[in-house]
Amino acid sequence: MTTFVLIPGAGGVAWYWHLVATRLADAGHQAIPVDLPGDDDSAALPEYAQLVLDAIGERDDAVLVAQSLGAFTAPLVAAQTPLAELVFVNAMIPRPGERPGEWWGNTRSEQARRAAAERGGYSPDFDLGTYFLHDVPPEVAAAGAPYQREEADAAFGSVCGFEAWPAIPIRAVAGEADRFFPVDFQRELAQARLGIEADVLPGGHLIALSQPEALTSYLLTR
Repeated sequence: MTTFVLIPGAGGVAWYWHLVATRLADAGHQAIPVDLPGDDDSAALPEYAQLVLDAIGERDDAVLVAQSLGAFTAPLVAAQTPLAELVFVNAMIPRPGERPGEWWGNTRSEQARRAAAERGGYSPDFDLGTYFLHDVPPEVAAAGAPYQREEADAAFGSVCGFEAWPAIPIRAVAGEADRFFPVDFQRELAQARLGIEADVLPGGHLIALSQPEALTSYLLTR
């Protein structure tokens, strides 16, 4: 049995992982989605990391999976506890000492998003339907609406204070249909910041909701 600890993206809503968590449990594994206080302006990356560490407890072989903004919490956790593996999913892969608010300009993600929109023929102006929900089944999107919350500013100004990536296996998943972080942008980011090739799966930015089977199968293949 493997324990998968699942970090959500902006907003910190553990519900995001529920379809994957159920499938991991059905396969005989333990899945722990961590709810983070994304809308609390008194909490930032250190507080997020502590909540994840509390969820891991005394385990020394957990697989840590981080979605989007959750990638900024992951290295802080990895610096404080042994892990079996680290998996990034459509992730804001950080550099040591970087702040999430700096990441957008440092990586030129906005330019990549707009260029992909022009090529793809959809609006470059951000809205949830176009960029996050375009491939999520309507019934799933509707079920998730009550759980949603905005990410406060605190985390974006918080320093991701780690020195180096741990000497453990690290993988990166890029959604082929991710409009927020286009797949070619993610490939370049994973290569530049981790020195690895991103694995491309079907699905958009909210891949755990739109393609839970594919993502679960990927996580179980180590």
